[in-house]
Amino acid sequence: MGCPCALHIECTGVDEADAAMALSQVELQRLDRKYSHYRDDSIVADIAARAGSTEWTTIDAETAGLLDFAELMHAQSEGLFDISSGALTRLWDLQGGIIPDKSAIQQALAMCGWHRIEWARPRLRLPVPGMRLDLGGIVKEYAADRVAQLCRDAGIRHGMVDLGGDLAVIGAHADASPWRIGIRLPDDPERPAAHIDLAEGGLATSGDYARCMIVDGRRYGHIIDPRTGMPVDSFASVSVSAANCLVAGAAATTAMLLGKDAGSQWLDELGLPHVCLSRD
Repeated sequence: MGCPCALHIECTGVDEADAAMALSQVELQRLDRKYSHYRDDSIVADIAARAGSTEWTTIDAETAGLLDFAELMHAQSEGLFDISSGALTRLWDLQGGIIPDKSAIQQALAMCGWHRIEWARPRLRLPVPGMRLDLGGIVKEYAADRVAQLCRDAGIRHGMVDLGGDLAVIGAHADASPWRIGIRLPDDPERPAAHIDLAEGGLATSGDYARCMIVDGRRYGHIIDPRTGMPVDSFASVSVSAANCLVAGAAATTAMLLGKDAGSQWLDELGLPHVCLSRD
């Protein structure tokens, strides 16, 4: 998943804990293999390999559910939440520390846009050569929800899944008290800016401090605006609580894309509890 992952559980013994950890690892590895943006054998790579051709890809039920959710978020965000932006994601190599030139950004933009995707469940086609999906904005959160449910199915009643700060509650503590979650200061990860009590559902954080590069004193984060092809200039982070981690993560990313003026208002209108932090 490209981040520290943890499973917090309260149970009756080591064997039960080990079993929960084992099934969690298997599920995370499965989802990483299936959806990773950086693997050549993932379903994302398979779909991209057919981009620009007349060939359709038949999509399995799990992936179809994620695509339907992405389509819904695209509509609710007025086009800002767009999983078709894989060409832009690959162009902005934050590890390399190089800002793409304007012509390269324009070329990548021409390969993006949900409106270009042909999606007729269960068949999908990317008609533009070089077009690529990027499910990074939903799969980690979906994975947290999946692991939480697998633990419940295995008899675990008290616990929490933490995938790089994206959280899914298995169940409250054994004494019925909620889990206390720290929302970290963007520039000082050892100090919390706030605490949130969570007894159920999910919480996710989207920001520009964990995955970013700084060039000539300017910060460039990993969240790319599909309208401009540039990283968003927005909050330092947005944390959202929702019925599950998938919804929380998509809402947090959308708020980042909407920016400081509209992001918090949009979350208010949806009735989603949230914390928005600016750099100051």
